[in-house]
Amino acid sequence: MTFRVDERATEFREIDRFDGGVGWIAHPEETMQRASHALAIDGDVWLVDPVDAAGVDELVAEFGDVTGVVVLLDRHTRDAAAIADRHNVPVYLPDIFDGVSEDLEAPVARFSAELSDSGLEAHTVVDNRLWKEVALYNPDDGTLVVPESVGTADYFRTSSERLGVHPMRRPVPPRSELGGFAPERILVGHGEGIMTDAPTALETALENALRGAPVVYAKAVRQFLPV
Repeated sequence: MTFRVDERATEFREIDRFDGGVGWIAHPEETMQRASHALAIDGDVWLVDPVDAAGVDELVAEFGDVTGVVVLLDRHTRDAAAIADRHNVPVYLPDIFDGVSEDLEAPVARFSAELSDSGLEAHTVVDNRLWKEVALYNPDDGTLVVPESVGTADYFRTSSERLGVHPMRRPVPPRSELGGFAPERILVGHGEGIMTDAPTALETALENALRGAPVVYAKAVRQFLPV
């Protein structure tokens, strides 16, 4: 497993470009494939769960000015504070998060049903003692951002899946939380997004979650445990 957190990435791989934003994967060699995104709403740019890298500011500048940095999973603080301070903006946290603000050396703002006045809807995906996660949905262009419960990194998926449910969530997949969406695209916190036929990919992931669990668990053992 490769996982770099010790320094700002000197390069990144661009992913998920569309009219309303763009994504990137810093440290492209990482097994975890931590993905970051910029969402543009009327000239305002919201950076979601970002990992910093040289050149990222130039990448997102074409979409407008950074208005805020958003953390959607309680353990995805990543480089949120450093980037927020650089742009002189707050880090936005869901109201359901406990204790996260103490780990951030940056001003913090809170949101509940809507991210500030952006029009981006906030939907709780997980809210328990060990895991707190919120998804964002843009009803204007059909963009759904899910930071952890689903992903496209290799360890999320079986060979037949384009999108997979997180290994820890496969026994009880988030059908009620995510099954009602028919998004135009799905952006995830680990891996490249689903930019075509997203509703089918989401439906298949949720339907096959338990059935595919043994394959995903075996793959995770091979990838993350020393041999």
